[in-house]
Amino acid sequence: MGTRESDEQGRGTGRRAVLGAVVLGAGGAVLGLPGAAGAAQGEGGGHKGGGLKSLPVPTIVGHRGAGGYRPEHTFGSYELALDLGAHVVEAGDLVPTKDGHLVCRHEPEIGGTTDVADHPEFAARRTTKTLDGVPTTGWFTEDFTLAELKRLRAVERIPANRPHNTLYNGRWEIPTFEEVLKWQDEQTRKRGRQVWIYPETKHPTYFRKLGLGLEERIAALLRKHGKDRKDSPVILQSFEPTSVQRLNRLVGNPLVVLLSDAGSRPWDFVETGDRRTVADLVTPKGLKEIASYAQGIGPTVDLVVPKDADGNLTRPSTLVRDAHAAGLILHPYTVRNENPFLPPKFRKGTAADAYGDVLGVFQAYFATGIDGIFTDNADTGLLAREDFLSGRHGNR
Repeated sequence: MGTRESDEQGRGTGRRAVLGAVVLGAGGAVLGLPGAAGAAQGEGGGHKGGGLKSLPVPTIVGHRGAGGYRPEHTFGSYELALDLGAHVVEAGDLVPTKDGHLVCRHEPEIGGTTDVADHPEFAARRTTKTLDGVPTTGWFTEDFTLAELKRLRAVERIPANRPHNTLYNGRWEIPTFEEVLKWQDEQTRKRGRQVWIYPETKHPTYFRKLGLGLEERIAALLRKHGKDRKDSPVILQSFEPTSVQRLNRLVGNPLVVLLSDAGSRPWDFVETGDRRTVADLVTPKGLKEIASYAQGIGPTVDLVVPKDADGNLTRPSTLVRDAHAAGLILHPYTVRNENPFLPPKFRKGTAADAYGDVLGVFQAYFATGIDGIFTDNADTGLLAREDFLSGRHGNR
């Protein structure tokens, strides 16, 4: 998630500490985390037939898996997110291959998330393209067949913040969406609870212009695996409202519109000449329109609690109240443990890979009444969730 999210600009993480959580094997139970244990035992566990409202609130969504601890969008990252107790796993950001398969990568440009630069046979594939109006240089999934992509291995995207994650560079290949759907079933059986996933269409207008429409491919795979219904444990999301509208015509799954900073315009709006910005979409009128084709929104956290000129939190906006009044749930993005991703007053020291008072940040967001949150550190999010639900205030 978060093609345009401002919190991606830091260069990120390292601490291996799991903040008090002790993982107990493949089953995913976590000592000291009642919420995680409850979810494993079915507390709002989202069993088939329960639908979106069966998820625990606030829901902890493993952002790209457990991106704080493993290279993102790998089965290593996805499974660790479940081990840590995540209620939902964002598996994954979907982009197509040259031969029309869907794979899980944060962006179609894969120079920063794979070892493609180490493959001399692909050196000539490096090129510059304009991606949603931005010149981007690297290697792009749409220029590779699936067989070629399977020769690559994932690497840590932000090693300056997460140097320890580089230990796992080269360990996992790029997953396909169909592999994720099969993995979801396997993990559901293995763990004895319904595993939920939260895929995103990445740059759908860009790919549609290349003849590689995402929505139809996603819908076909969901139908093939019997996961295209209202009560299916697959939530679909996109930064482009027209992509969500297209999905709404194709499948019955819960749908979420992602929202970047208030002054930005969704790229499909730019392409069609729609002058509205995100600020227009988060008005009561805009939210009512979104509610006509989606069940939720995924705003950047800055739309929920704006920051001042120094980057510190101010008073919450009315977005939570207004969205709930329109019948929408809110799953904001993204909370990370490391200093550069936190408001200045919550940082500890200056090290780029050091953890700050992220528990306090979680509390500030939970207090607004959000329904869930994306985090690279599901274990930390669950601890903060338990602090919030019990009235405690973590280690502050």
